[in-house]
Amino acid sequence: MSSRIIQFGTSRFLQAHAAFFVHEARQVGQDVGPIAVVQVSGDSSRSGRVAAFANPKGYPVIIRGMQDGQRIDHTIQITSVDRGLSAVEHWEELSKLFAEDADFVISNTGDTGYRTWPEEDGFGAGGQVPRSFPAKLAALLVRRWQASARPLVILPCELMTGNGRVLKQAVVDCARHNDVSAEFHTWLDAHVAFAETLVDRIVSEPIEPIGAVAEPYALWAIKRAPGVRPPCHHPGIVLTDDLEPYERLKLHILNLGHTFLAEIWQRESRPADETVRVILADKDMRARLDALYHDEILPGFAANGMRDEAKAYVATTLDRFLNPYLDHRISDISQHHREKVVRRIHTFLEWADRAGAKSAALTLRQIAARYPMIEAAS
Repeated sequence: MSSRIIQFGTSRFLQAHAAFFVHEARQVGQDVGPIAVVQVSGDSSRSGRVAAFANPKGYPVIIRGMQDGQRIDHTIQITSVDRGLSAVEHWEELSKLFAEDADFVISNTGDTGYRTWPEEDGFGAGGQVPRSFPAKLAALLVRRWQASARPLVILPCELMTGNGRVLKQAVVDCARHNDVSAEFHTWLDAHVAFAETLVDRIVSEPIEPIGAVAEPYALWAIKRAPGVRPPCHHPGIVLTDDLEPYERLKLHILNLGHTFLAEIWQRESRPADETVRVILADKDMRARLDALYHDEILPGFAANGMRDEAKAYVATTLDRFLNPYLDHRISDISQHHREKVVRRIHTFLEWADRAGAKSAALTLRQIAARYPMIEAAS
């Protein structure tokens, strides 16, 4: 019996990551999927994208980049998605599918996706659709508990440490706000596994109405825990007892490097359409990034016993940044910049300082000072 997946988030990232993995697994005979993609916000301007997911011909993902010294440039038609739904416009259809058919839930709802609005997150007898993603998920879980009480695996892909733990707490808070009975919480603890995960793939361009351009490199690291299992087997999926090394490498090397470039791009009024590859073709900019990695980042990893892993990941990251095929616009990277500085730079400095890193990290501290923790959280 195939395993239905409900994916919250229509982003090009998930199109070229989770749905991509599921497609390739299905191509080699694994009984997984299909995926129903859900637009969380109900934004009518994206209705064309939602409708396009129902196309049985699927959508293209163009893989371009360097792999094992060879140039890669090919297109894969993704057919693992069978429908698109709006959480607002198709709430009853989504509720029925979630309650009766789902085996896995995947989410990637952006940098502020776990924010809640208690005054707009009610889901009582009136049947209204809650505003926030955690409240929508809580309401759907209540419906599932009432209808079938079947187990469920939830795989959040938002980039935050302990994403599964954070999402579960937000769901619990929303359920309590709506006076859901204690029996629901008992079921949730026993039968719904909120995994902690880390995703890593640069997806640089959308294809309209759906589809994407992405690099060959892809990782989906999932932390082992009771009830947690991946939706499929794939070379890019790793089950691990400890996510922290993967998180630190990605967050404080690849993501932090992006945020550093975005800071310079904003402050020095560089071209509006500049890409990562183009900005690093500037010898001065490349030297500044190299110096940041060598003088400020690697000492922090060395102090935490990860120098060799970090040095190798820096080399891989630079290759990915210089991918001759990808046009990764810095304007995209700069979105939610303040929150990213907090999560990527402030937390790195704290981590490195606790370990006694032998670096003043002056550049990073200057950027961090422009975005204080309290202001960034407001």
